Amino acid sequence: MPHTEAPGTEATPATPKTRLRWWTELPLILLVYACYSAGRLLVRGDVSDAVDHGLAILRIEKALHLNAEHPLNRLFTSEPWIGIPADFWYASLHYLVTPALLIWIFRSRAVRYRAARTWLMTSTFIGLIGFTLLPTCPPRLLEASHGFVDTMAQYSSYGWWGGEASAPRGLGGMTNQYAAMPSLHVGWSLWCGVMLWRHGGTRAAKVAGVVYPLVTTIVVMGTANHYFLDAVAGAAVMGAGLLLTPYVMRTSDRARALLAARFATRTASGSATAPDALGSSGAPVTEGAVSPIVSGGCQTSAGERFPRQREQRPARGAEPDPSPSDAGDETPAPAR
Repeated sequence: MPHTEAPGTEATPATPKTRLRWWTELPLILLVYACYSAGRLLVRGDVSDAVDHGLAILRIEKALHLNAEHPLNRLFTSEPWIGIPADFWYASLHYLVTPALLIWIFRSRAVRYRAARTWLMTSTFIGLIGFTLLPTCPPRLLEASHGFVDTMAQYSSYGWWGGEASAPRGLGGMTNQYAAMPSLHVGWSLWCGVMLWRHGGTRAAKVAGVVYPLVTTIVVMGTANHYFLDAVAGAAVMGAGLLLTPYVMRTSDRARALLAARFATRTASGSATAPDALGSSGAPVTEGAVSPIVSGGCQTSAGERFPRQREQRPARGAEPDPSPSDAGDETPAPAR
C-alpha cells in the first residue's frame, strides 16, 4: 500500500539551526563591504601594468571578434537619452538593488538567506583577489586614440559624479579606478537576477531577474567602464562563489561548533573550581563523585556531621540515643 501524507503535512525546508538576527548580520555585511573598499584602495597596482592589462584584453577581444564596447560606447555618447540613464544605472543601482534584495530575502525568505548571503560574500572576496592580481585599466581611461569616450565625464553635469568613475565629486581619489577585472557590477547583478528568478514568485520578478543583469552588462560596456571579458569574468566569479558556498558554510559551522565546545569546556572548568563545587579538602567535586562527608542521599554517614554542625543534646528527661561515637560503647542499641 503506497504511503500517503496527511493533508497539511507537506515537506518544508529545514529551518536554520540558529535564528539570524539583523544586529549580527548588518555588522557582518558592513565588514565585508569595508574589506571590499579597503582592498580596492590599498591594492591600486602600477598604472603602466594596469594599462598593459587593459590593452591585452582589448587585443584578445578583437582577435575573437568580441569587441562590443566600441559600438555601444559610440551609441551612448551620441545619444544622451541613452547615455544619461545608463550613467545613473551604473552609479546607483549597484549599491541599491543588491542590499535591498538582501533585506528582502532576510525578511521573507529567512531559510534561504544564509546561503544567498554566503554566496554573495564569497564571490566578492574572489573578486578582490582578481583586483589584487590583475589591476586593469578600464576602456574610458585609455588614450583617446583607442576610440573610447568616458560617458560619465561627458554627462557629469547631470549627476552627482565627476570625471572619476561614479564617485561623488571630490571623492574620486578614494576609489581604485583600475579595479575592473572582474566586473562585480555584472557579478552582483547576476546574483540579484538569480534571487529574483528563484524567489520572486511572480512573472514580473522573473522578467526583472533576466533584464537586470543583461542591461547591467550592456551599461558597463557602453559607459566604457568595463570590457566584455570583465563581464565574463564577473559571471565566472559568481559561478565559483556558488560552487564554494556549501564548503564555506560547512567550515563556518565547524568553526562555530568548535568555539562553542571550547567555551563550554572553559565554563565547566571554571564552575568546577568555584568554592561551592569544592569538597572539604578543596578538591573539585566532579559529576557522579561521592563526597567523603555527605553521602549520595544527602545524609550524614554514621558518626559524621556536616562541617561546623552543632552537636544536639538530648532533651531533659529523654533517654540518650546511643551511637558508636559514644566513648566506650561498642555494642549496638537494642531494637525497639
